[in-house]
Amino acid sequence: MKEFIISIDQGTTSSRSILFNLQGRPIYSSQKEFKQYFPKSGWVEHDPEEIWNTTKKTLIDVINKAKILKGQILTIGITNQRETTILWNKKTGKPVYKAIVWQDRRTEPYCKNLRDNNKETLIFNKTGLLIDPYFSATKVKWVLENVPLAKKLMKKKQLLFGTIDTFLIWRLTKGNIHATDATNASRTMLYNISSNKWDEGILKLLKIEKNILPQVKDSSDDFGSTHSSITGKSIPITGVVGDQQAATIGQCCFDPGSLKCTYGTGAFVLLNTGSKIIYSKNRLLTTIAYRIKGKTTYAMEGSIFIAGAGVQWLRDKMKFISKASETEQIVKSLKDNKGIYLVPAFTGLGAPYWDANARGVLCGLTRDTGPKEIIRATIESVAYQTNDLFEAMKHDGLKPSLVKVDGGMVMNNWFSQFLSDVVNVKVLRPKVRETTALGAAFMAGLHIGVYKSLKDISKNWKLDRNFTPKINSKTRNILVSGWSASIKKTLTNTI
Repeated sequence: MKEFIISIDQGTTSSRSILFNLQGRPIYSSQKEFKQYFPKSGWVEHDPEEIWNTTKKTLIDVINKAKILKGQILTIGITNQRETTILWNKKTGKPVYKAIVWQDRRTEPYCKNLRDNNKETLIFNKTGLLIDPYFSATKVKWVLENVPLAKKLMKKKQLLFGTIDTFLIWRLTKGNIHATDATNASRTMLYNISSNKWDEGILKLLKIEKNILPQVKDSSDDFGSTHSSITGKSIPITGVVGDQQAATIGQCCFDPGSLKCTYGTGAFVLLNTGSKIIYSKNRLLTTIAYRIKGKTTYAMEGSIFIAGAGVQWLRDKMKFISKASETEQIVKSLKDNKGIYLVPAFTGLGAPYWDANARGVLCGLTRDTGPKEIIRATIESVAYQTNDLFEAMKHDGLKPSLVKVDGGMVMNNWFSQFLSDVVNVKVLRPKVRETTALGAAFMAGLHIGVYKSLKDISKNWKLDRNFTPKINSKTRNILVSGWSASIKKTLTNTI
């Protein structure tokens, strides 16, 4: 009989379930999109019931496919959009408010107040995170202060909080398990990454009761089993990991110094620092990469807000292209960038600048400039932003020697080569593109003994193509200097 692992990949715009074989190859995938809600400027919400229903439908679809293939499902892994916050009634299971999405900026006043009261160093040293609306903590505080039912239920010890993984586990197990893993906990701004516990001091500061928080387990662990009324028969859930950490696992970045970059709507670089917590002096984040058998592996993380979103802008707003794949031929048709740079600070700048008020800048225009040049500048900007993160890591004493890449943008061979040229390291692209879902499947399989170790998991990683730097240091320095000058025109803060 064939044996499979299911990975639930609950993302920002859609829910997916993927059937993997034990060699880490995707066999079948089911995906359903759901609605995004924008009730006010800077607010982003999801309906938790829509998340649940789309997840359930894709999961059942994949289970039925496994039956057709006469296969056995051994276990389920879950990966998820990370900081998105849900609070629900413990007795009824009903959310008290919509899910507040990681992109939501409504809690900036809370964050500013914390920063003004000199809490940033305290919180950074405990959680590895900078104070920002991005993380879950101030989202929880907002719900407690603005939804009377939430505060009432918390006082009665009938309120539960969770990131999306926790909510799905609760629903899949019919309320038997209220748990998360260490990677998701580390993105809440409530979790002490040194002690590996919820931080009593931060909870007190934000007036959040500890009883609403889930149990924090390893990334490869027993998260209960699905209820037979949902999945036909009970299936164990044995792997849970936040999406960017899951991609790190899917890329088999298990050695200290190894790193991956995922190029989706935004881009996220994670560098494995091993058992050592390294606090960045250059405004990168410190986070938990994974925790296995009680042993924590840490990572340094940098986030880029606009990567694939820049290509969407070229297509939907500028109307320069009709589909993303057209960009490769267009950028290849130009010999160079003609001194043109785009800084895509459409929603501010992420690491290492963290300038929420920065806005996009297009530099170096001449009468000769047309859509092709702007397209190239947009694609190039993603490589330059990645290089900014690499430089910040170098200033923190970390020297990346290669990077494993995934996400839609890296299927553009020209971009992958240009990235290698600019960051000046080898770029490796894997055969399996679904690295995030794969990471959750690996963690689930590890717990039940399908994989004996991380080394055993690594045997399943296969190279599609590598890219090595081809330009000389003089050319590279000219390109990067042009970008640095453009960034300076964009920034509104002083770092």
